[in-house]
Amino acid sequence: MVHSATDRGGGSQVTGYLAQISDEVVLPFWALAGLSLLAALALLDRLLVPSVRWALRVRAERAIDRLNRQLKLRIQPFKMTKRHLLIDRLLHDPDVLAAVDAMAAEVREPREAVMRRAASYAREIVPSFSAYAYFKIGTRLARRISKSLYRVRLGVIDTAAIDAIPPNASVVFVINHRSNMDYILVTYVAASASALSYAVGEWAQVWGLRSLIRSMGAYFIRRNSRDQLYRRVLARYVDMATKAGVVQAIFPEGGLSRDGSLRPVKLGLFAYMVSGFDPQGARDIVFIPVGVNYDRVLEDRVLTAAADLAPGDTPRFGFSPLVLGTYLLRNLWLRVSGGWHRYGYACVSFGKPISLKAILQPRALDFRAMPVDERHAEIQVLGERLMRSVANVVPALPVPLVATAILAGDGEPLTLFELKGRVFDLIARLENAGAYVHIPRHDRDYAIETGLRMLLERRLIILQDGVYTRVPKELAILRYYANSIAHLLLKSAPA
Repeated sequence: MVHSATDRGGGSQVTGYLAQISDEVVLPFWALAGLSLLAALALLDRLLVPSVRWALRVRAERAIDRLNRQLKLRIQPFKMTKRHLLIDRLLHDPDVLAAVDAMAAEVREPREAVMRRAASYAREIVPSFSAYAYFKIGTRLARRISKSLYRVRLGVIDTAAIDAIPPNASVVFVINHRSNMDYILVTYVAASASALSYAVGEWAQVWGLRSLIRSMGAYFIRRNSRDQLYRRVLARYVDMATKAGVVQAIFPEGGLSRDGSLRPVKLGLFAYMVSGFDPQGARDIVFIPVGVNYDRVLEDRVLTAAADLAPGDTPRFGFSPLVLGTYLLRNLWLRVSGGWHRYGYACVSFGKPISLKAILQPRALDFRAMPVDERHAEIQVLGERLMRSVANVVPALPVPLVATAILAGDGEPLTLFELKGRVFDLIARLENAGAYVHIPRHDRDYAIETGLRMLLERRLIILQDGVYTRVPKELAILRYYANSIAHLLLKSAPA
């Protein structure tokens, strides 16, 4: 027991009054310990925790300032805004509130229930960017994965043009979509330029991976959702991020190519970015075309197996832990035994930046003032123009070159001399058309040797009696790689 006695001597009137009330106050030890703990927690909450938060915030702001001095494209304050504030701002956007009211009237549900659904969409979409997660974890992991799987090369890039982009412009990297490795590869290659914000599909909505992706500034989307309320919440977030100058990366094809060819452009996120653009405003939108290509796409067999589906059908791929485990163990054994080789070259090229103001102002176009159908048509034209710019900077690599040469003609067997002649002709045509051809070690013979070795190792072609022959059952894979540069050869063909 703990005793606290008052002063019985004549002191002040207050002391005497307290003495008349009680001679002593008795508290159990557990109560005193509890009160002491609560007092300590209150002290932490009122004094120490705010001080620690302030110190961490100042440290983070200084780190961002240092990063912005190093990066070509600055990290905007919007990206660093606390997630709950962005969600609240999104939910109170006039367009979102109007969509909530319209949905409540349409489905005859209480407005509060529809608002809760909008809030769940906002929480699903809005990221929580962490510069530490992006630059200390994400980019380092992207670098390690990319370099362990491929010989990564940078193709063409106009550094002076990128440096000339206005500091307050909203920059959007427009990328062709060959593989899910695109996210990792472009993140690594562009790490010195800025922190990119991607739209990531449902495949990444798994425990553990979801938090990491969100902390890297990516936002999740439901690609085939027809929920009008969801689409309005997503559209408003994309528009807010674009107007705030967030550096973004989009895949205008809307999905992976199943046959290796470039797919038609889909508006989607692209339309959300440009529909509210003010041609007379202070902030421009600048698009940077990015072309990506690989000597081997990890998902090539899965994609070509889905190539025969009808347009619009969604391929359903089964996940087998046994297959994945076998693949990982086999590659681990090859690494340990020294028999593992990287999957050839992966190359990224950057085209000249394209200003949206420069496109719209000569024709005095303003998407905001157009009827819906006219705006849709103009945005479609703009998207196709950007997709052509992306197509022009797709690199030609050894495997696509050799695959194209093998498939040329009637499929007759080719000697090494004949094959080299065809590849040399392809390289000349591509270079004359302004395409970038990656020649490893600046040696064309070595480039052909590299392409042949990869195709032979995968048994896509066979070498017998000194001639190379394609394997009939593997024609789909050969065409998949040849199609990655087919558009460049069409461009080089005489009219």
